[in-house]
Amino acid sequence: MKIISIIGARPQFIKCAPLSRAIRKQCQEILLHTGQHYDPKLSNIFFNELNIPKPDYNLNIGSAPHGEQTGKMLIEIEKILIKEQPDLVLTYGDTNSTLAGALTASKLHIKTAHVEAGLRSFDRTMPEEINRILTDNISDLLFCPTETALKNLISEGITKGVYLVGDVMKDALEYNITIAEEQSEILSDLDLISGEFIVATLHRPANTDSKEKLLSVLKAFYNVDETIVFPVHPRTEKYLQEYSQWDKLCECVKVIQPLGYIDMLKLMANAKKILTDSGGIQKEAYMLGVPCITMRENTEWVETIEEGWNMLVGSDYKKIVDAIKGFEGANKRSDVFGRGNSSERIVEIIRLTPQVAVA
Repeated sequence: MKIISIIGARPQFIKCAPLSRAIRKQCQEILLHTGQHYDPKLSNIFFNELNIPKPDYNLNIGSAPHGEQTGKMLIEIEKILIKEQPDLVLTYGDTNSTLAGALTASKLHIKTAHVEAGLRSFDRTMPEEINRILTDNISDLLFCPTETALKNLISEGITKGVYLVGDVMKDALEYNITIAEEQSEILSDLDLISGEFIVATLHRPANTDSKEKLLSVLKAFYNVDETIVFPVHPRTEKYLQEYSQWDKLCECVKVIQPLGYIDMLKLMANAKKILTDSGGIQKEAYMLGVPCITMRENTEWVETIEEGWNMLVGSDYKKIVDAIKGFEGANKRSDVFGRGNSSERIVEIIRLTPQVAVA
């Protein structure tokens, strides 16, 4: 069986690593990188650290408005699918790469599978929400990471080809956490003591593109008596410079360049708390048992809220400060994201699905 896996952004590289290993034990995999994340700090380092095979195709699409970026992907992905004639196209998550891969395959009558199906924030102002909904509605196999995701699809009338498999990010974290603890020197490099610092990430347009919201978040960073380590995303740095906040931020916060997965995993695992607007980091914080403060008004990972490990604060200055001072997280965690064997389950389902499997 020939499978084309389509990836393009940092979270997809992490999800791809364990699943690609499982696929290649039993199937032929062709890896297609759209180039949506093209900065070496957000792309190359993940391939090297996670031992992801070199992409067979790299489209080098780069950054552009949503319509233009997705359109360019559609054009180039179509050429490759026609050439390779795969039995299945595999997409991950909720990016423009996800939608472009699923839509192209569907138009060519090639079976499609969606890893991380069924997620909903119920906020259609988020481009990721649109990508999720559309991808789920045109995919043949839908691999849900949680019970909530499964229920979301059922409530929308999507029941065929739907499977609850757990989260492949759990697979990746369990595989790499020991490596991170043993090999990463990020704490000593940054002169940090375990449990005595906060990790912050911020990259979503809803926060960075609004001067009012970004300044509100920064005000909180400036006015808490905590060591905040802030790996700054390139788009965030651009707006910090534009809003004349870069120098002040560097005075108040420990600003660093984006980290690879291994260093970031070590940093998060040893943090006192995590501040973020990233979906993936909300999950990783839960898996690591670190309280997470999410600078969004909603989340697709509602389980982290329900189980007491995550708190939504938006960009509100007072809510952020109060959460930094008072939010401690819960005492227990469950197997809400599976048991670290999701990749093997996905491959087995693909192999045993009659309309996909071939001799």
